[in-house]
This record gives sequence, structure tokens and C-alpha cells, in this order.
Amino acid sequence: MTIRLHKTKHKRVMIVNRGEIASRVAKACRELGHTAVGLWTDNEPNAAHLEYCDEWIHLEGKTNAETYLNVEKLIQVAKVNEIDGIHPGYGFLSENGGFAKRLDEEGIVFIGPNTEAIRVMGDKATSKALARDAGVPVVPGTAEAVPTVEGALKVANEIGYPVLLKAVAGGGGRGMRACENDDEVKKQFEAVVREAVSAFGNGDLLVEKLIVNPHHIEVQIMADKKGNVFHFFERECSIQRRHQKIIEEAPSPFIGSDEELRDRICETAVLLAKTVSYDSAGTVEFIMGEDKSFYFLEMNTRIQVEHPITEEITGVDLIICMIQSAFGEDLQIPSQDWIKKTGHAIECRICAEDPITMLPAPGTVTGFETNFPQGVRFDHCLYRGLNVTPDFDPMVGKLVAKGLVRDVAIRKMRAALEGLYIEGLKNNIPLHKVIMDDSTFAEGKYTTNYISEVAPQNKINTDINFDSIYRKLAAAEARNMGM
Repeated sequence: MTIRLHKTKHKRVMIVNRGEIASRVAKACRELGHTAVGLWTDNEPNAAHLEYCDEWIHLEGKTNAETYLNVEKLIQVAKVNEIDGIHPGYGFLSENGGFAKRLDEEGIVFIGPNTEAIRVMGDKATSKALARDAGVPVVPGTAEAVPTVEGALKVANEIGYPVLLKAVAGGGGRGMRACENDDEVKKQFEAVVREAVSAFGNGDLLVEKLIVNPHHIEVQIMADKKGNVFHFFERECSIQRRHQKIIEEAPSPFIGSDEELRDRICETAVLLAKTVSYDSAGTVEFIMGEDKSFYFLEMNTRIQVEHPITEEITGVDLIICMIQSAFGEDLQIPSQDWIKKTGHAIECRICAEDPITMLPAPGTVTGFETNFPQGVRFDHCLYRGLNVTPDFDPMVGKLVAKGLVRDVAIRKMRAALEGLYIEGLKNNIPLHKVIMDDSTFAEGKYTTNYISEVAPQNKINTDINFDSIYRKLAAAEARNMGM
């Protein structure tokens, strides 16, 4: 199934991002007949995404604060270059309501949701209260921020331990601590406040019931400016380190063949999006207990890193839909029933990090080769000479494998990981290989505790397999020689 494209008025779209997502957006713009305008900074004059852009603009500066996070500089650059719309990708300013509002004031289209939706859903306390009022199940706990440790203790004893202290403005796993008793709340409260202030400029905290052995399930939605909201089924994102995802699947193996449950959670996501008059790509995240009861966590008002697996099982280009929606165009989706899912897709985030400690490991790529089976997609920003610095997220690519059924997708992912060779840059490919061979993963019964309980990082073979390296180098040399 594919989206039927129609002629649209030519637009100039500036991509305020870098890496693989900038390349992905540029390709979508060009497919729609728009001009993709890319940015490059003093930090990355040879940025890989520029290859897919029609025009390049130098954004002076070396730090994120001087470049990708500098709202007024970006607006000035957009005005000088007669930009019609800005796509923020994910991260940076993608969920910044102030940025979206300034663009609106300048008559530049923000390729994302309306500013009110960003404001409401970007605050965990506000979004939780809105979800509760709409009849969406929420995790037991506070709807408003708890200002004192005494207040946190009172709530914790009312809802029962274990509890989670969570920053109102948090994200990416920061500003979150689990507590098993009063002493831990007393010990952790101020620490979480400090972390939240440092990371988000907001120290407000919520206190929530901690769901034991949970699954992280999220639903992809897409909405236009005519009131239409559609879901594209769910993704399982339970394999995480430090509350950050490293492997995602669609559909969820935990939900499995329970279509009634699948319909309920997806329709709940649509209900919430309609409540806030949502009008772009977005993801409604839920936590699901062992009994398959589910609770609203938060809504990400942007495109997600893991959107490719949804595209693979539905055949719908979500970035193209996002651009069409932003410019007030028809998504050309007749009804929810028109959207079908086929097969199974898995995504492994390829990161420049130590596969055992899972901590960032900056470095320079000295060699890069791929040899993938059919049914594999690799969205990446890799090239020989790429310098991965601590300035950006350590993710350098997203390896996606699709199969008719989950077992085939796993088999293809194993082969794809064997066929991906990155020289000079420590990465987490060895960790992904162990997980793909793990019985708990194969059974699809893993939870968000997988990394701590199964500890696949402890099963990584640190011995260098020279035979494998030589085979890959020989294959690369043969391809270079046209053999």
C-alpha cells in the first residue's frame, strides 16, 4: 500500500536538523516536488545529509546554542532565504512551542503540530490531567506537580510503593527515579529536582505509581488540519537502557494476536489526539502492565526516531504525510480501515557507544561497509571520516529489518547486523547481536527491565574475530574493483 501523490504547490522547506533524520526529510521533500534546504555548521562542514538537499546554508557557530537551538538566528536565515516551512526533525527544537509560535508570527509554516497542542502535551502534568478528563486511563499519582518532599511522601503512602519521581518537563530518561520506600523518596527528591532544573530548566516533579514488569507501548498517530485523526498501530519499545530505547518492534509481540486490545489502545490514542485538536505526526506513549492494563504516559509532539518500522508495516510515508498536513493538504487517507498492517519490523539503533557499559564513545569512522539481505533498510549518517563528537546524540543509524512474520524479521536482522561493518568507531552492534540470539527476546516476553535482568551486555564476546573482519574487507575490496 502506498500514498497516492498529487501535484502540490512548490515550497521551500528548511530542515533544522542534521544526520539521518535530515536526510530522511530531504528525500520526502524532493519526492513531493519541494526544495529541500539543508543546514551545515562549523562543526560539520561535510555533513552527510547535504547530499540529499537541493540547497545548502551555512549556519555559523560550533555549539548547539549557537546553531540548531538559536531561534532568532534560524528565523533570520529562513526569512533571508525565503523559506516557506521548517521541518525540525526530532530533538533540538522539534517540541519547542516558543519556536513554533515565532515561526507562526513570521508567516513561516512549522512542520509539526499547532502551538497549543505542543504546549498542552509537552507538560506531563497538564497532559495527564487532560487525559484523565478525556477518560483516558492514567497511572495513579499526582496530576499536578508536588513542590515538597513532604508532599511526595504523602502521595507515595496514599498510592503505595514502589513509586516514580518524574520531572514534569522530562524526557529521554532524565529526571526520573524509582523509590521503594520513604527513605528513598527523601534521598532522591532533591536530586531529581536538581537534575530536572539542569536538563529542562524546570524542577517540578510528579509522583506516580511504578508499574512492575512494564511494557512500553506507543501508538503512532497522524492528523490533518481538517479534524481527521488516524492511527498506524502500535510499537513495542521496551528494550531500553537508562530509560532510552535501543530496539523497537511493530507490531508489539506482547499484544500479539489480541486484536481487541490492539484496537482499544490505538483508539485511545486517537481519542486523546482529537481532544487536543492535534494536526500532525505524533506518538501517544503508554505503559502496559503484566495483566495488559495500560496507562497513558505522555505524548511526543513530533516524529519519532522509530517511525521507520511503522512505515514498513503500513506502507505509508509518515514524513510525507507530516509535510502535507502542515501545508493544509489532503492526506489522501479515505478512512481508518484503509490503513492495514502486514508483516513485522524491527529497528536496532546503531550508536557510538561501548556495547558493555552502554556509555557514549565518541570517535572517527575510518571504514564503513554494508552487505544486507533483502528486506533491510538502513537510515544513517555514516561515511568514512565522520567525526562523532559528544555534542550530539550518539546514534549514527537505524537498522530496520522486515519479515512476513516476526521470526523472519529477527533472522533478517541477525544477517543485517553481520553485514554492517563500522571501523574506528566503538559501537553497540555486538550488543544487538546478543539480543537477537537471546531466548527471552525470541519469545517476545521481555519488559523494560530486560537490560538489567537479562544483562545481554555481559554475554558479549570481546575476542576479536579476525576471520569475519577479513571476509568483510575482502568483500568491500571486491565491490570497489567492480567484481
